[in-house]
Amino acid sequence: MGLKLYIGIDLGTSALKLLLMDKEGTIHNMVTKAYPLEFPQPGWSQQNPEDWKKALLEGMPELLQGFDGADVAGMGCGGQMHGLVVLDKDDNVIRPAILWNDGRTAKQVEDLNQKAGEENLARWTANIAFAGFTAPKLLWLREHEPENFAKIAKIMLPKDYINYILTGVHACDYSDASGMLLLDVEHKCWSREMLEICGVSEDQMPKLFESYDCIGTVKPDVARVLGVPETVRIAAGAGDNAAAAVGTGVVGEGGCNISLGTSGTVFISSATFRNLDNHAIHLFAHADGGYHLMGCMLSAASCNKWLLEDIFRTTDYAAEQAPITEDKLGKNHVFFLPYLMGERSPINDTNARGTFLGMTMDTSRADLVQAVLEGVAFAIRDSFEVAKSLGIEITSSKICGGGAKSPLWKKIMANVLNIELQCPESEQGPGMGGAMLAMVACGAYPNVQAACDRMVHVASTVRPEPELAARYETRYRQFQRIYPTCRQLFADFVKEEVQ
Repeated sequence: MGLKLYIGIDLGTSALKLLLMDKEGTIHNMVTKAYPLEFPQPGWSQQNPEDWKKALLEGMPELLQGFDGADVAGMGCGGQMHGLVVLDKDDNVIRPAILWNDGRTAKQVEDLNQKAGEENLARWTANIAFAGFTAPKLLWLREHEPENFAKIAKIMLPKDYINYILTGVHACDYSDASGMLLLDVEHKCWSREMLEICGVSEDQMPKLFESYDCIGTVKPDVARVLGVPETVRIAAGAGDNAAAAVGTGVVGEGGCNISLGTSGTVFISSATFRNLDNHAIHLFAHADGGYHLMGCMLSAASCNKWLLEDIFRTTDYAAEQAPITEDKLGKNHVFFLPYLMGERSPINDTNARGTFLGMTMDTSRADLVQAVLEGVAFAIRDSFEVAKSLGIEITSSKICGGGAKSPLWKKIMANVLNIELQCPESEQGPGMGGAMLAMVACGAYPNVQAACDRMVHVASTVRPEPELAARYETRYRQFQRIYPTCRQLFADFVKEEVQ
Protein backbone atom coordinates (compact mmCIF):
# COMPACT_ATOMS: atom_id res chain seq x y z
CA MET A 1 0.00 0.00 0.00
CA GLY A 2 1.52 3.31 -1.11
CA LEU A 3 0.46 6.93 -0.62
CA LYS A 4 -3.28 7.28 -0.02
CA LEU A 5 -5.03 8.85 -3.00
CA TYR A 6 -8.35 10.62 -3.38
CA ILE A 7 -10.44 11.16 -6.49
CA GLY A 8 -12.33 14.36 -7.21
CA ILE A 9 -15.18 14.22 -9.71
CA ASP A 10 -16.37 17.37 -11.45
CA LEU A 11 -19.66 16.63 -13.21
CA GLY A 12 -19.90 19.65 -15.49
CA THR A 13 -22.34 20.69 -18.19
CA SER A 14 -20.02 19.82 -21.05
CA ALA A 15 -17.70 17.19 -19.55
CA LEU A 16 -16.84 14.96 -16.60
CA LYS A 17 -13.44 15.87 -15.16
CA LEU A 18 -11.58 13.49 -12.86
CA LEU A 19 -8.53 14.30 -10.77
CA LEU A 20 -6.29 12.15 -8.58
CA MET A 21 -4.88 13.87 -5.47
CA ASP A 22 -3.00 13.11 -2.29
CA LYS A 23 -3.81 14.71 1.08
CA GLU A 24 -1.11 17.36 0.63
CA GLY A 25 -2.96 18.71 -2.42
CA THR A 26 -0.64 17.38 -5.11
CA ILE A 27 -2.57 16.49 -8.27
CA HIS A 28 -1.13 13.31 -9.80
CA ASN A 29 -3.38 12.90 -12.84
CA MET A 30 -6.44 14.34 -14.60
CA VAL A 31 -8.83 12.99 -17.22
CA THR A 32 -11.67 14.74 -19.06
CA LYS A 33 -14.56 12.99 -20.82
CA ALA A 34 -16.89 15.17 -22.88
CA TYR A 35 -20.56 14.43 -23.58
CA PRO A 36 -23.31 16.09 -25.63
CA LEU A 37 -25.81 18.72 -24.56
CA GLU A 38 -29.29 18.78 -26.10
CA PHE A 39 -31.32 21.92 -26.94
CA PRO A 40 -34.62 20.41 -28.16
CA GLN A 41 -36.30 23.83 -28.27
CA PRO A 42 -35.04 27.42 -27.88
CA GLY A 43 -34.26 28.01 -24.22
CA TRP A 44 -34.41 24.29 -23.33
CA SER A 45 -31.35 22.38 -22.13
CA GLN A 46 -31.12 18.70 -21.23
CA GLN A 47 -28.70 15.79 -21.00
CA ASN A 48 -28.79 11.99 -20.81
CA PRO A 49 -27.57 10.75 -17.39
CA GLU A 50 -26.36 7.56 -19.08
CA ASP A 51 -23.72 9.75 -20.78
CA TRP A 52 -22.45 10.76 -17.33
CA LYS A 53 -22.30 7.11 -16.27
CA LYS A 54 -20.39 6.14 -19.43
CA ALA A 55 -17.91 8.98 -18.88
CA LEU A 56 -17.33 7.85 -15.28
CA LEU A 57 -16.84 4.17 -16.07
CA GLU A 58 -14.50 4.91 -18.99
CA GLY A 59 -12.63 7.79 -17.41
CA MET A 60 -11.78 6.26 -14.04
CA PRO A 61 -9.53 3.44 -15.37
CA GLU A 62 -7.73 6.03 -17.52
CA LEU A 63 -7.20 8.22 -14.45
CA LEU A 64 -5.61 5.32 -12.59
CA GLN A 65 -3.28 4.20 -15.40
CA GLY A 66 0.20 3.97 -13.90
CA PHE A 67 -1.16 4.07 -10.34
CA ASP A 68 -2.20 1.37 -7.91
CA GLY A 69 -5.98 1.49 -7.57
CA ALA A 70 -5.60 -0.10 -4.13
CA ASP A 71 -4.21 3.24 -2.89
CA VAL A 72 -7.51 5.05 -3.53
CA ALA A 73 -9.20 5.77 -0.19
CA GLY A 74 -12.10 8.02 -1.14
CA MET A 75 -14.02 9.91 -3.82
CA GLY A 76 -16.11 13.06 -3.80
CA CYS A 77 -18.15 14.77 -6.49
CA GLY A 78 -18.93 18.39 -7.20
CA GLY A 79 -21.68 18.56 -9.78
CA GLN A 80 -23.83 20.87 -11.87
CA MET A 81 -26.75 21.96 -9.71
CA HIS A 82 -30.55 22.00 -10.05
CA GLY A 83 -30.87 19.37 -12.81
CA LEU A 84 -33.89 17.10 -12.52
CA VAL A 85 -32.95 13.41 -12.66
CA VAL A 86 -35.93 11.05 -12.22
CA LEU A 87 -35.72 7.29 -11.70
CA ASP A 88 -38.46 4.65 -11.86
CA LYS A 89 -39.07 1.83 -9.36
CA ASP A 90 -36.22 -0.18 -10.92
CA ASP A 91 -33.83 2.82 -10.71
CA ASN A 92 -33.89 3.32 -14.48
CA VAL A 93 -33.66 6.89 -15.80
CA ILE A 94 -37.14 7.93 -16.99
CA ARG A 95 -36.23 10.85 -19.27
CA PRO A 96 -33.26 13.14 -20.06
CA ALA A 97 -32.26 15.36 -17.16
CA ILE A 98 -33.63 18.91 -17.39
CA LEU A 99 -30.58 21.07 -16.62
CA TRP A 100 -29.81 24.13 -14.52
CA ASN A 101 -29.77 26.47 -17.54
CA ASP A 102 -33.09 25.27 -18.96
CA GLY A 103 -35.67 28.03 -19.38
CA ARG A 104 -38.88 26.09 -20.06
CA THR A 105 -40.38 26.70 -16.61
CA ALA A 106 -41.24 30.42 -16.83
CA LYS A 107 -44.95 29.73 -16.19
CA GLN A 108 -44.26 27.44 -13.23
CA VAL A 109 -41.85 29.98 -11.70
CA GLU A 110 -44.43 32.74 -12.05
CA ASP A 111 -47.12 30.53 -10.52
CA LEU A 112 -44.92 29.66 -7.55
CA ASN A 113 -43.86 33.22 -6.87
CA GLN A 114 -47.36 34.66 -7.30
CA LYS A 115 -49.71 31.91 -6.10
CA ALA A 116 -47.62 30.27 -3.39
CA GLY A 117 -46.12 33.71 -2.79
CA GLU A 118 -42.52 34.84 -2.50
CA GLU A 119 -42.93 35.44 1.23
CA ASN A 120 -44.11 31.86 1.82
CA LEU A 121 -41.42 30.38 -0.41
CA ALA A 122 -38.76 32.32 1.47
CA ARG A 123 -40.15 31.11 4.80
CA TRP A 124 -40.26 27.47 3.64
CA THR A 125 -37.01 27.33 1.66
CA ALA A 126 -35.09 30.62 2.30
CA ASN A 127 -35.42 31.39 -1.45
CA ILE A 128 -37.93 32.37 -4.10
CA ALA A 129 -38.53 30.47 -7.35
CA PHE A 130 -36.05 30.79 -10.22
CA ALA A 131 -36.31 29.03 -13.58
CA GLY A 132 -33.17 27.01 -12.95
CA PHE A 133 -34.45 25.44 -9.73
CA THR A 134 -35.66 21.85 -9.57
CA ALA A 135 -39.16 22.33 -8.11
CA PRO A 136 -40.47 24.27 -11.16
CA LYS A 137 -39.11 21.47 -13.37
CA LEU A 138 -41.17 18.94 -11.40
CA LEU A 139 -44.27 21.07 -11.90
CA TRP A 140 -43.52 21.32 -15.63
CA LEU A 141 -43.10 17.54 -15.83
CA ARG A 142 -46.40 16.95 -14.02
CA GLU A 143 -48.20 19.27 -16.45
CA HIS A 144 -46.54 18.31 -19.75
CA GLU A 145 -45.40 14.70 -19.24
CA PRO A 146 -47.88 13.23 -16.73
CA GLU A 147 -47.03 9.67 -17.80
CA ASN A 148 -43.37 10.23 -16.86
CA PHE A 149 -44.30 12.05 -13.66
CA ALA A 150 -46.41 9.05 -12.60
CA LYS A 151 -43.38 6.74 -12.93
CA ILE A 152 -41.17 8.67 -10.52
CA ALA A 153 -39.82 6.60 -7.64
CA LYS A 154 -36.76 8.74 -6.89
CA ILE A 155 -35.88 12.40 -7.57
CA MET A 156 -32.18 13.18 -7.73
CA LEU A 157 -29.66 15.82 -8.74
CA PRO A 158 -26.96 15.13 -11.36
CA LYS A 159 -24.04 14.39 -9.01
CA ASP A 160 -26.34 12.25 -6.86
CA TYR A 161 -26.84 9.98 -9.85
CA ILE A 162 -23.06 9.55 -10.06
CA ASN A 163 -23.01 8.68 -6.34
CA TYR A 164 -25.86 6.24 -6.90
CA ILE A 165 -23.89 4.50 -9.67
CA LEU A 166 -20.94 4.19 -7.28
CA THR A 167 -22.78 3.12 -4.11
CA GLY A 168 -26.37 2.16 -4.91
CA VAL A 169 -27.42 4.77 -2.31
CA HIS A 170 -29.97 7.51 -3.05
CA ALA A 171 -28.31 10.45 -1.29
CA CYS A 172 -28.06 14.22 -1.55
CA ASP A 173 -26.08 16.81 0.36
CA TYR A 174 -27.51 20.01 1.82
CA SER A 175 -25.64 22.42 -0.48
CA ASP A 176 -26.97 20.85 -3.67
CA ALA A 177 -30.43 20.23 -2.19
CA SER A 178 -30.65 23.95 -1.35
CA GLY A 179 -30.98 24.74 -5.05
CA MET A 180 -34.04 22.54 -5.56
CA LEU A 181 -36.56 24.87 -3.83
CA LEU A 182 -37.61 21.72 -1.97
CA LEU A 183 -35.32 22.04 1.06
CA ASP A 184 -35.96 23.94 4.27
CA VAL A 185 -32.46 25.44 4.18
CA GLU A 186 -32.49 26.84 7.72
CA HIS A 187 -33.49 23.54 9.35
CA LYS A 188 -31.81 21.26 6.77
CA CYS A 189 -34.79 19.02 6.03
CA TRP A 190 -37.20 18.58 3.12
CA SER A 191 -39.96 21.20 3.09
CA ARG A 192 -43.32 19.51 3.61
CA GLU A 193 -45.10 22.47 2.02
CA MET A 194 -43.02 22.37 -1.15
CA LEU A 195 -43.24 18.59 -1.51
CA GLU A 196 -47.02 18.90 -1.27
CA ILE A 197 -47.15 21.69 -3.88
CA CYS A 198 -45.04 19.57 -6.26
CA GLY A 199 -47.12 16.46 -5.65
CA VAL A 200 -44.28 14.28 -4.38
CA SER A 201 -43.55 12.50 -1.10
CA GLU A 202 -40.48 12.41 1.12
CA ASP A 203 -40.05 8.73 0.14
CA GLN A 204 -39.32 9.91 -3.39
CA MET A 205 -36.52 12.19 -2.16
CA PRO A 206 -32.94 11.08 -1.44
CA LYS A 207 -31.58 10.89 2.11
CA LEU A 208 -29.83 14.09 3.21
CA PHE A 209 -26.19 14.38 4.34
CA GLU A 210 -23.52 16.99 5.02
CA SER A 211 -21.18 17.25 2.03
CA TYR A 212 -18.27 15.70 3.93
CA ASP A 213 -20.30 12.73 5.26
CA CYS A 214 -19.57 9.24 3.93
CA ILE A 215 -22.71 7.90 2.25
CA GLY A 216 -21.31 4.41 1.58
CA THR A 217 -18.60 2.47 -0.25
CA VAL A 218 -18.19 1.41 -3.88
CA LYS A 219 -20.35 -1.51 -5.00
CA PRO A 220 -18.30 -4.67 -5.73
CA ASP A 221 -19.24 -4.86 -9.42
CA VAL A 222 -18.46 -1.17 -9.97
CA ALA A 223 -15.20 -1.44 -8.01
CA ARG A 224 -14.03 -4.15 -10.41
CA VAL A 225 -14.79 -1.99 -13.46
CA LEU A 226 -13.10 1.06 -11.96
CA GLY A 227 -10.08 -0.80 -10.63
CA VAL A 228 -10.46 0.34 -7.00
CA PRO A 229 -11.14 -1.49 -3.71
CA GLU A 230 -14.68 -2.00 -2.41
CA THR A 231 -13.59 -0.12 0.72
CA VAL A 232 -13.34 3.24 -1.10
CA ARG A 233 -15.49 5.73 0.83
CA ILE A 234 -17.80 8.03 -1.13
CA ALA A 235 -18.47 11.51 0.24
CA ALA A 236 -21.92 13.02 -0.26
CA GLY A 237 -20.22 15.75 -2.30
CA ALA A 238 -21.63 19.16 -3.13
CA GLY A 239 -23.13 21.41 -5.74
CA ASP A 240 -20.43 22.63 -8.10
CA ASN A 241 -20.26 26.13 -6.67
CA ALA A 242 -19.98 24.96 -3.07
CA ALA A 243 -17.37 22.39 -4.12
CA ALA A 244 -15.44 25.07 -6.05
CA ALA A 245 -15.57 27.30 -2.97
CA VAL A 246 -14.00 24.49 -0.91
CA GLY A 247 -11.38 24.06 -3.63
CA THR A 248 -10.50 27.77 -3.40
CA GLY A 249 -10.62 27.90 0.41
CA VAL A 250 -13.79 29.99 0.66
CA VAL A 251 -15.25 28.55 3.87
CA GLY A 252 -16.23 29.93 7.27
CA GLU A 253 -17.37 33.53 7.63
CA GLY A 254 -17.10 36.22 4.97
CA GLY A 255 -15.05 34.55 2.22
CA CYS A 256 -15.87 35.21 -1.43
CA ASN A 257 -15.28 33.33 -4.67
CA ILE A 258 -16.09 34.36 -8.24
CA SER A 259 -16.42 31.53 -10.72
CA LEU A 260 -16.16 32.23 -14.46
CA GLY A 261 -17.30 28.93 -15.89
CA THR A 262 -20.16 28.13 -18.26
CA SER A 263 -22.20 30.07 -15.73
CA GLY A 264 -20.86 32.86 -13.54
CA THR A 265 -21.26 32.97 -9.78
CA VAL A 266 -20.57 35.16 -6.81
CA PHE A 267 -20.25 32.94 -3.74
CA ILE A 268 -20.11 34.48 -0.23
CA SER A 269 -19.59 32.09 2.69
CA SER A 270 -21.36 32.54 6.03
CA ALA A 271 -20.90 30.61 9.25
CA THR A 272 -24.55 31.09 10.22
CA PHE A 273 -27.99 31.25 8.60
CA ARG A 274 -29.19 34.79 7.89
CA ASN A 275 -32.65 35.94 6.86
CA LEU A 276 -32.66 37.95 3.63
CA ASP A 277 -35.00 40.82 2.78
CA ASN A 278 -33.85 40.74 -0.85
CA HIS A 279 -34.09 37.36 -2.60
CA ALA A 280 -32.45 38.44 -5.87
CA ILE A 281 -29.55 36.24 -4.76
CA HIS A 282 -29.78 32.81 -3.16
CA LEU A 283 -29.24 31.59 0.39
CA PHE A 284 -28.01 27.99 0.43
CA ALA A 285 -26.26 25.56 2.76
CA HIS A 286 -22.49 25.34 2.26
CA ALA A 287 -20.31 22.24 1.94
CA ASP A 288 -18.44 23.12 5.14
CA GLY A 289 -21.56 22.71 7.27
CA GLY A 290 -22.42 26.42 7.26
CA TYR A 291 -24.27 28.56 4.72
CA HIS A 292 -23.59 30.81 1.75
CA LEU A 293 -25.10 33.56 -0.37
CA MET A 294 -24.88 33.13 -4.12
CA GLY A 295 -25.64 35.17 -7.19
CA CYS A 296 -25.67 33.11 -10.39
CA MET A 297 -25.70 34.31 -14.00
CA LEU A 298 -26.54 31.63 -16.56
CA SER A 299 -24.04 32.57 -19.28
CA ALA A 300 -20.52 33.73 -18.40
CA ALA A 301 -17.50 32.14 -20.09
CA SER A 302 -20.02 30.50 -22.42
CA CYS A 303 -20.73 33.98 -23.88
CA ASN A 304 -17.09 34.31 -24.89
CA LYS A 305 -17.08 30.75 -26.25
CA TRP A 306 -20.24 31.47 -28.26
CA LEU A 307 -18.82 34.63 -29.83
CA LEU A 308 -15.42 33.20 -30.68
CA GLU A 309 -16.26 29.64 -31.68
CA ASP A 310 -19.83 29.85 -33.03
CA ILE A 311 -19.72 33.32 -34.58
CA PHE A 312 -16.05 34.04 -35.36
CA ARG A 313 -15.19 30.35 -35.97
CA THR A 314 -11.93 30.42 -34.01
CA THR A 315 -10.55 28.78 -30.88
CA ASP A 316 -7.57 31.12 -30.54
CA TYR A 317 -8.85 33.06 -27.53
CA ALA A 318 -5.50 34.75 -26.82
CA ALA A 319 -5.23 36.10 -30.36
CA GLU A 320 -8.74 37.58 -30.18
CA GLN A 321 -7.92 39.35 -26.90
CA ALA A 322 -4.47 40.60 -28.01
CA PRO A 323 -5.77 43.81 -29.72
CA ILE A 324 -7.58 44.82 -26.50
CA THR A 325 -4.77 46.93 -25.08
CA GLU A 326 -4.85 48.70 -21.71
CA ASP A 327 -5.63 52.09 -23.23
CA LYS A 328 -8.95 50.67 -24.53
CA LEU A 329 -10.21 49.42 -21.18
CA GLY A 330 -13.16 51.33 -19.80
CA LYS A 331 -13.55 53.21 -23.10
CA ASN A 332 -15.40 50.70 -25.29
CA HIS A 333 -18.49 52.22 -26.93
CA VAL A 334 -20.17 48.81 -27.33
CA PHE A 335 -22.17 47.14 -24.55
CA PHE A 336 -23.25 43.49 -24.32
CA LEU A 337 -26.07 41.98 -22.25
CA PRO A 338 -24.88 38.42 -21.48
CA TYR A 339 -28.32 36.84 -21.33
CA LEU A 340 -27.95 34.11 -23.97
CA MET A 341 -29.97 31.62 -21.86
CA GLY A 342 -32.20 34.14 -20.12
CA GLU A 343 -30.94 35.26 -16.72
CA ARG A 344 -31.17 34.28 -13.09
CA SER A 345 -29.51 36.56 -10.53
CA PRO A 346 -30.51 39.17 -9.90
CA ILE A 347 -33.15 39.86 -12.59
CA ASN A 348 -34.83 36.40 -12.68
CA ASP A 349 -36.04 36.74 -16.29
CA THR A 350 -36.21 33.77 -18.66
CA ASN A 351 -37.19 36.16 -21.47
CA ALA A 352 -33.96 38.18 -21.30
CA ARG A 353 -31.74 37.83 -24.37
CA GLY A 354 -28.14 38.51 -25.33
CA THR A 355 -27.84 41.95 -26.88
CA PHE A 356 -25.10 44.13 -28.42
CA LEU A 357 -25.74 47.87 -28.11
CA GLY A 358 -23.82 50.88 -29.40
CA MET A 359 -22.23 49.49 -32.56
CA THR A 360 -21.17 51.94 -35.27
CA MET A 361 -19.39 51.69 -38.63
CA ASP A 362 -16.00 51.76 -36.91
CA THR A 363 -16.86 48.97 -34.44
CA SER A 364 -14.19 46.29 -34.67
CA ARG A 365 -14.08 42.58 -33.98
CA ALA A 366 -11.99 43.34 -30.88
CA ASP A 367 -14.65 45.78 -29.65
CA LEU A 368 -17.21 42.95 -29.65
CA VAL A 369 -14.85 40.62 -27.78
CA GLN A 370 -14.16 43.35 -25.23
CA ALA A 371 -17.88 44.08 -24.87
CA VAL A 372 -18.54 40.41 -24.02
CA LEU A 373 -15.79 40.31 -21.38
CA GLU A 374 -17.04 43.56 -19.87
CA GLY A 375 -20.72 42.59 -20.08
CA VAL A 376 -20.10 39.46 -18.04
CA ALA A 377 -18.14 41.50 -15.48
CA PHE A 378 -20.96 44.05 -15.25
CA ALA A 379 -23.53 41.28 -14.74
CA ILE A 380 -21.38 39.76 -11.97
CA ARG A 381 -21.31 43.20 -10.37
CA ASP A 382 -25.12 43.25 -10.38
CA SER A 383 -25.01 40.47 -7.76
CA PHE A 384 -22.32 42.35 -5.81
CA GLU A 385 -24.66 45.33 -5.68
CA VAL A 386 -27.36 43.14 -4.11
CA ALA A 387 -24.86 41.91 -1.51
CA LYS A 388 -23.94 45.52 -0.74
CA SER A 389 -27.61 46.36 -0.24
CA LEU A 390 -27.70 43.61 2.42
CA GLY A 391 -24.84 45.27 4.29
CA ILE A 392 -22.15 42.88 3.02
CA GLU A 393 -18.89 44.57 2.06
CA ILE A 394 -16.48 42.57 -0.11
CA THR A 395 -12.94 43.90 -0.51
CA SER A 396 -11.30 40.80 -2.00
CA SER A 397 -12.32 37.54 -3.65
CA LYS A 398 -10.84 34.33 -4.99
CA ILE A 399 -11.46 33.73 -8.69
CA CYS A 400 -11.62 30.43 -10.58
CA GLY A 401 -13.10 28.82 -13.69
CA GLY A 402 -12.08 28.69 -17.34
CA GLY A 403 -12.52 32.44 -17.81
CA ALA A 404 -10.06 33.11 -14.97
CA LYS A 405 -7.26 31.78 -17.19
CA SER A 406 -7.41 35.09 -19.11
CA PRO A 407 -5.22 37.83 -17.54
CA LEU A 408 -7.22 40.43 -19.46
CA TRP A 409 -10.56 39.22 -18.12
CA LYS A 410 -9.23 39.15 -14.56
CA LYS A 411 -7.99 42.72 -14.94
CA ILE A 412 -11.38 43.85 -16.26
CA MET A 413 -13.17 42.00 -13.44
CA ALA A 414 -10.97 43.47 -10.69
CA ASN A 415 -11.57 47.01 -11.93
CA VAL A 416 -15.30 46.64 -12.65
CA LEU A 417 -15.78 45.29 -9.11
CA ASN A 418 -13.04 47.51 -7.66
CA ILE A 419 -11.76 44.69 -5.46
CA GLU A 420 -8.63 42.57 -5.16
CA LEU A 421 -8.81 39.20 -6.90
CA GLN A 422 -6.74 36.29 -5.59
CA CYS A 423 -5.85 33.46 -7.95
CA PRO A 424 -5.37 30.07 -6.25
CA GLU A 425 -2.39 27.90 -7.20
CA SER A 426 -4.79 25.18 -8.31
CA GLU A 427 -7.80 26.15 -10.44
CA GLN A 428 -9.47 22.76 -10.44
CA GLY A 429 -12.55 24.09 -8.65
CA PRO A 430 -15.30 21.50 -8.09
CA GLY A 431 -13.02 18.50 -8.70
CA MET A 432 -10.50 19.62 -6.11
CA GLY A 433 -13.29 20.49 -3.68
CA GLY A 434 -14.81 17.04 -4.19
CA ALA A 435 -11.49 15.36 -3.44
CA MET A 436 -11.06 17.49 -0.30
CA LEU A 437 -14.54 16.50 0.91
CA ALA A 438 -13.55 12.87 0.35
CA MET A 439 -10.48 13.40 2.55
CA VAL A 440 -12.69 14.65 5.38
CA ALA A 441 -15.08 11.70 4.84
CA CYS A 442 -12.09 9.37 5.17
CA GLY A 443 -10.77 11.06 8.33
CA ALA A 444 -7.63 12.47 6.67
CA TYR A 445 -8.70 15.90 8.00
CA PRO A 446 -10.99 16.65 10.96
CA ASN A 447 -13.08 19.20 9.02
CA VAL A 448 -13.27 21.16 5.77
CA GLN A 449 -11.56 24.24 7.21
CA ALA A 450 -8.50 22.20 8.16
CA ALA A 451 -8.29 20.73 4.66
CA CYS A 452 -8.49 24.20 3.11
CA ASP A 453 -5.84 25.62 5.46
CA ARG A 454 -3.43 22.88 4.42
CA MET A 455 -4.05 22.73 0.68
CA VAL A 456 -5.24 26.08 -0.70
CA HIS A 457 -2.58 28.67 -1.55
CA VAL A 458 -2.78 31.96 -3.48
CA ALA A 459 -0.50 32.07 -6.53
CA SER A 460 -1.07 35.68 -7.64
CA THR A 461 -3.20 38.73 -6.95
CA VAL A 462 -4.82 41.21 -9.34
CA ARG A 463 -5.47 44.66 -7.83
CA PRO A 464 -7.73 47.39 -9.18
CA GLU A 465 -6.25 50.63 -10.51
CA PRO A 466 -8.05 53.79 -9.27
CA GLU A 467 -8.24 55.55 -12.65
CA LEU A 468 -9.42 52.45 -14.53
CA ALA A 469 -11.89 51.51 -11.76
CA ALA A 470 -13.38 55.02 -12.02
CA ARG A 471 -13.82 54.65 -15.81
CA TYR A 472 -15.55 51.31 -15.30
CA GLU A 473 -17.76 52.83 -12.61
CA THR A 474 -19.14 55.21 -15.23
CA ARG A 475 -19.57 52.41 -17.77
CA TYR A 476 -21.34 50.18 -15.22
CA ARG A 477 -23.87 52.90 -14.39
CA GLN A 478 -24.64 53.10 -18.13
CA PHE A 479 -24.89 49.30 -18.36
CA GLN A 480 -27.43 49.30 -15.51
CA ARG A 481 -29.88 51.28 -17.65
CA ILE A 482 -29.95 48.89 -20.60
CA TYR A 483 -31.85 45.86 -19.30
CA PRO A 484 -34.71 47.83 -17.67
CA THR A 485 -35.17 49.62 -21.00
CA CYS A 486 -35.24 46.34 -22.94
CA ARG A 487 -37.18 44.20 -20.48
CA GLN A 488 -40.65 44.69 -21.98
CA LEU A 489 -39.27 44.31 -25.51
CA PHE A 490 -37.78 40.93 -24.56
CA ALA A 491 -41.11 39.77 -23.12
CA ASP A 492 -43.01 40.94 -26.20
CA PHE A 493 -40.59 39.27 -28.62
CA VAL A 494 -40.73 35.94 -26.77
CA LYS A 495 -44.52 36.08 -26.70
CA GLU A 496 -44.56 36.60 -30.48
CA GLU A 497 -42.14 33.68 -30.99
CA VAL A 498 -44.52 31.36 -29.11
CA GLN A 499 -47.62 32.44 -31.06
